Amino acid sequence: MSQDVIDATVVDHELERYRALDQTPGRDLQSLVDLIAQICDVPHAAINLISSTAQHQIVAAGFEPSVCARDDSMCAIVMGAPDAIVVADASVDERFKHNPFVTGEIGSVRFYASAPIITPDGVPIGRLCVFDLVPRELSPVQRQALGVMASQVMDLLELRFRSQALEESLQELTRAQENLRRSNEHLSQFADQVSHDLRTPLTAILVNAELLATEPVIEGDADVAQMVEAVEQAGHRMDAMIQQMLSFAQQGGRPRNADVDLAHVLDLVLKDVAPLSQRSEAQIVVGELPRVVGDADLIYSVLLNLMTNAIKFARPNQRPEVTVRAERRDRHWRIRVDDNGIGVAEDRRESMFEIFTRDDHDRIGHGIGLATARRIVEAHDGTIGMDASPSGGTSVWFDLPL
Repeated sequence: MSQDVIDATVVDHELERYRALDQTPGRDLQSLVDLIAQICDVPHAAINLISSTAQHQIVAAGFEPSVCARDDSMCAIVMGAPDAIVVADASVDERFKHNPFVTGEIGSVRFYASAPIITPDGVPIGRLCVFDLVPRELSPVQRQALGVMASQVMDLLELRFRSQALEESLQELTRAQENLRRSNEHLSQFADQVSHDLRTPLTAILVNAELLATEPVIEGDADVAQMVEAVEQAGHRMDAMIQQMLSFAQQGGRPRNADVDLAHVLDLVLKDVAPLSQRSEAQIVVGELPRVVGDADLIYSVLLNLMTNAIKFARPNQRPEVTVRAERRDRHWRIRVDDNGIGVAEDRRESMFEIFTRDDHDRIGHGIGLATARRIVEAHDGTIGMDASPSGGTSVWFDLPL
């Protein structure tokens, strides 16, 4: 490919990027062309943008702008000239004397002068041209003005480009804000419905637990009374969690931060998963956990989901082994829940945090659990992820800022 073809391709790209051939001229460019014609004391002036195939007179003074073939263009002949070109009589200039704009085929131009229109990246995309049907000259001041005005043409095109880009960005931002507003509305509606659907059976559980606690046969058996009390407490915690999740959704996903003792939060979680862990004879090891800044009820929801998954999705005929630990990193705490369960394939781990995702064997169904956990952690300016655990199971971790 020749250098001429390469340059023409680059010019076409720049003209398309600036949308210079698609826009209406505007009063600013028209005024500039009228002004340069007056300064140079000529009847004709034009802004000629040169593509790979044509010359486009986007604005003209003294005549109607038009489009002609690039091969017929006088400006195309001196397209690569970095400075102003002034030709007193084109009919005797070797570069122009056979040009159809000079010979009478298209026009009878004699005086011709132009200056380059160059993008900030150094690509010439056209020339600001003045001409007359009789020979003449330009004074040094007029020649300088021609160059300055050509630069002004590029400044106006650049300003249009930047303004249009800004307008498109603002429109995109407006669309994004509207989508976010609708998303938050849908989230709030979804949370309202889930809250109602969960509270209906939960209310029945709490009422029955409270009635059971007053029965003489229950009051007379300390172990059974303790179990009923545990059910009632878990129900109230679940009710508080539902209310907190609803508030979280209604507030656009903003947690109510305070000082949180993670060890205390995990104790509550372990009480609520006790029936599941006892039934499966799960072995749970808890390391030292820090105090963090966050929303205790929302963090409880995250840990409850991770612990439930770690115990529930065990390998067949194998006792679950779960370890909860924390490690301090540069600017955050990483809380990790390891298990020895069935694990998740590496290429599926990221998608497990999407809503209603299941693994390839349709065994791990996280519903909205991990998706909600991600939303909660990210609302705390943290991150959440999944690795393989040392025992071959799953290691789910989440970071909370110090």
